[in-house]
Amino acid sequence: MNFYSNGKLLLTGEYLVLDGAKSLALPTKFGQNLTVEKIKESQIIWGSFTHTGVCWFEAVFDLKKLRLISATFNSDTEGNADLIAETLLGILKEAKRMSRILGTGFLETENGFVVKTNLNFPRNWGLGSSSTLINSIANWAKVDAFQLLWNSFRGSGYDIACAQHDSPIFYQIEGNLSFAIEMTPKVQKVEFNPSFKEHLFFVHLNQKQDSKEGIAKFRESGEDFSDEIERISIISEEFLKAKSILELDKLIIEHEKIISSIIKLTPVKEKLFPDYFGEIKSLGAWGGDFVLVTGNEKTPTYFKEKGFETILSYSEMIL
Repeated sequence: MNFYSNGKLLLTGEYLVLDGAKSLALPTKFGQNLTVEKIKESQIIWGSFTHTGVCWFEAVFDLKKLRLISATFNSDTEGNADLIAETLLGILKEAKRMSRILGTGFLETENGFVVKTNLNFPRNWGLGSSSTLINSIANWAKVDAFQLLWNSFRGSGYDIACAQHDSPIFYQIEGNLSFAIEMTPKVQKVEFNPSFKEHLFFVHLNQKQDSKEGIAKFRESGEDFSDEIERISIISEEFLKAKSILELDKLIIEHEKIISSIIKLTPVKEKLFPDYFGEIKSLGAWGGDFVLVTGNEKTPTYFKEKGFETILSYSEMIL
C-alpha cells in the first residue's frame, strides 16, 4: 500500500484560523510518501527517510500490545528517539481506537508491517512533515484525518486539508472551537493563479518555529479578536481578487499589521529586511520557515546576499 500527502503553506489567516477566520492555504509540490508492506512477524518496523534517502528515524513496535520495543534517531539538531517514537505511537494508538469505533480493523491482525515514510523536501522546511504523516496514517486506518489530528495534537487542520487537495483552498473551522469533537472543517477549492505570479517568491529563513508554542502564546492573551477575524477573512478573499502586485502588497502590509498587533511580534520585513524593495509576509508560526516575498528578477540576489540560499518561485513551490 502506498499513501501520499501534500505539504502546505498558509498564505493568510495565521493564528486567527484557530478562531474561525477564513484563510487561504496552498498545497505544495512537495509532500511525503508512506508505504506499508505486510510481514509475518507481529511487529511494526518503522523507518523514516529524508529527501536524500537517509534514514533519520527507526523504531520497532510490538503489534499486539502496541508498545515500543526499540528506537534510534539520527540527528544532532532536534528531538530524541524515544520522544519521537512515543509521539508516533500515540498517533497509531489513536488511529486504532478510532478504527475500532468504525470497525475498519486497523492493526487488528496477527501479521505485522514494515512502514516507510519518504519526505521529498528537507525536514527543516516546515511544509508539514507531521501533517502529511497524520493524513497518510488516517488513510491507512480509514479514519477521519482531521479528528485524528485534533485527538492527537491540536492545530487548525488547514494542513490536513492541504494534504488532501491538489488546488488552493479557503479553509475555515466552524462549530465549537473549544472541543475538537464539535469542530467542523470547511474546505472550499478556489482559483489562485495570479497573472503576476512570476513576482512571487518563497524564501526559507531557516529558523524552525514550534507551531504548538506559537499557538500556546496566541491562546494566552484570551482577548476577543472578532473584528480582526472578520477583516482577515475579507483579506483572504481579496487575495484572490488582486489584479496586480501593488494590490497584493497593500493586502500583505495590512495583514502583517493586524497579526503583529495580536501576537506582539515585529513583522519580518521590519525586523530582518527593512531595506527590501518589495513586501514580505510571514507564513504560519511567525519567525521561521518560509515567507512570501513580492519582488522581481533582483529578489533572489537580494536574499542570497543576505545569506538566505533557499528561494523558490511560486511555480516551483505551489501545485
